[in-house]
Parts: sequence; C-alpha cells; structure tokens
Amino acid sequence: MSKALFQAIFTMVGFIVGAGILGIPFALSKSGFWIGVIDILLIGIIFLYRNLYLGEIILRTKGDHQLTGYAEIYLGKIGKWLMSFALLFGLTGAIVAYIVKGGQFLNILLQPSFGGSPFIYSLIFFFVLSYIVKRGLKLMKELVLVLVGLVLILTVVFLIFGHSSVNPANLSTIDIEQLFLPFGVIMFALLGTAAIPEMKIELKNQKNLLKTAIIWGSLIPIVVYIIFAYVVLGISGSNVSDGAIIGLKDALGYPFLVLGIIFGLLTISTSFISIGIALKETFMFDYKMKERISYICACYIPLALAFVIFFSNISHAFFKILDITGIISGGIVGFLVVPMIWKAKAKGKRKPEYTIKDNKLIELAIIIVSGTGMLFELLRILGIFG
Repeated sequence: MSKALFQAIFTMVGFIVGAGILGIPFALSKSGFWIGVIDILLIGIIFLYRNLYLGEIILRTKGDHQLTGYAEIYLGKIGKWLMSFALLFGLTGAIVAYIVKGGQFLNILLQPSFGGSPFIYSLIFFFVLSYIVKRGLKLMKELVLVLVGLVLILTVVFLIFGHSSVNPANLSTIDIEQLFLPFGVIMFALLGTAAIPEMKIELKNQKNLLKTAIIWGSLIPIVVYIIFAYVVLGISGSNVSDGAIIGLKDALGYPFLVLGIIFGLLTISTSFISIGIALKETFMFDYKMKERISYICACYIPLALAFVIFFSNISHAFFKILDITGIISGGIVGFLVVPMIWKAKAKGKRKPEYTIKDNKLIELAIIIVSGTGMLFELLRILGIFG
C-alpha cells in the first residue's frame, strides 16, 4: 500500500469517525443493538456507493472544487445552494458538537486537578484545534495519520478489555417501533463526502487509487462503530449516556474511563481538524473568500453557536445536534448525488480513473434512505412520531 493511498484512507476515516461514534450507543439503546447494527450496515453500504459516485463525479471534472462547486457545475445554482446548505449545516453542526463534547471530556479528565468548567475547557479545546485548522492541510496530514492510528488501536483495546464485561442481556432488547430512531445519528456518523475532494488532492498523480481509498475509508468506520456500540451498550445497557464513555466508569473503573475519554477526544479531534479544513476550503474555493475570512467563518461561527448551546440548558443537546444535522445534511446530499452522477457521466470534461456501473436499485435506495430519514425526523419534531 502506497503512502499516498494510506494517507487518503486515513483522511476519510479521520473525517468520518468523530463525535458521531459517541452518540451511536445512546441511539441503539433506544432501538436495540441488533436493529442498530442493521441500520449501520444498511446506511453504511448505501453511503459507500454514494461516496463512490461522488468520487467518480470529482474525477470526471476538471479543476479543484469542494462539493458545492461540483453541485453547481452539474445542477446549476439551485444545486449549489442546496449543497451549500447541506454542507454548511452539517459540517457546522459537527464542529458545534465537537466543541460541546470536547469541553465535557476535558472537564471530567482535568477538573479534579486543575478546577475549571466544561465551558472553559471547551474554549481550550477549540483554540488548540482551530489553530491547526488555520495552519491548513500540510499540518493536518501528519496529525490525522497519528490520531486515526491511535483511534484504531484504542478500538481494539476497547474490544479486548471490555468484552469480558459485556452482558448479553443488554444486547438482546429490540424495539421495532424505534427502527428509524438511530437514522439521524448514524447518518451523521457516516458523513464523509466532504473528505473526497481532499483525497483526490492527496493522491495527486495516483488518482487511480481513489476508488480503493474510498472503499476502505468507508468500511473501516462501519466496523469501528459496531465494535464500539457492542462494548459500550453491552456494558452500560439502558444506562448508557449520550456521550457513551462516561457511563463506563461504574463497570470498569476510573482507569478505563480515562482511556475512554482519551479515545473520545481523539475521535472528535481528528474530525474537527478534517471538517474545519474542508469548511475553510469550501469558502476559499467555491465562494472565493480570502483565507483568513474563510478560517473565521469555518471556526468561529460554530463557536458562537456552541455558546448558545451551553447557555440554553437543552437536555441531551449533544445527541440532538447529531440527530438533526445528520438527517438533514445527509438527506439533502443523498438527493443531490443521484442527478449529479447522471449529469457527470453525460457531461464530464475528463476521463475518470474509475467508473461505477449505473445501478437504478442503488440510486433508488440512496433516495429512499435520504427521504425516509428526513420524513421521520420531521414527524418526530412535530410530535407525530417517536
């Protein structure tokens, strides 16, 4: 495996495996573990094809863009604004979630020794990672490679040391009425589309490896999520928190809690960096903003929104952020990808390094999953469902 391919895979894994992993056990505790696994596999496979379609769209297009640029090329101004809303809403929501949860984790870890509050630690977390975003892609490459490697190692550690404490009874409950409850969080947790333009840039003259990178980059998070949900939900059962890790202290002791918090900080740090840079480059490439203004928009607008969350006392705010942003952002992108690939196959200006055979069943599945998720989220907001 070439270094460039390895880097591209880790870029996608780092982009995907973020705060969403921490919300999955809480969502699955409502629906049941096995229903959640089915949801993860179903959405994961559909998102894999969606990512492959986007990779082909990018390879059929000349020049460097973020997803809003590709949407404008193939779907016009309406496509651009819909994709813009989906990306800005989803990625901004992700960074807000990372700021909130990062502060909570640091507070648990450091407050007994140094004092402080979740709000103060969120600011510290934000300023460290936003500085990395400001420095750009070059610094990100080295850090994400290390951070993602540590996340994968800790996933194996979780499985090894947590397996013996798993209670099978905690995994056996099923609530078929909550079949769609995990959709939003899982869609959020598997969002990785904005990483694909970065992967193309990283592969440079090895763009023929993009398909392989997308496949591995999409499948690894699925495996990580199922392992993590198995351990956390198997140990905590219905007592799992919306941050997943905090509830493990009673079962496994303080050292494992510390390990879990480090795991959580690593996952949200990799995604914060990757998503922050993707947002910054969206403003730079597709809106022609200067780099400094792009950086401010990418990082400080989410910070302002995080302030609102902190002082609103919203119950389960972290879970709700993941749920709503995942459903809306993932749903809109899913709707746009299908017509984009049709147009790109017909009007693309360059020969792609790979092609995905036109499959109406897969395309219909992408649209159905996207639409179903948004429909049930709307019904839940209106109090009609769930």
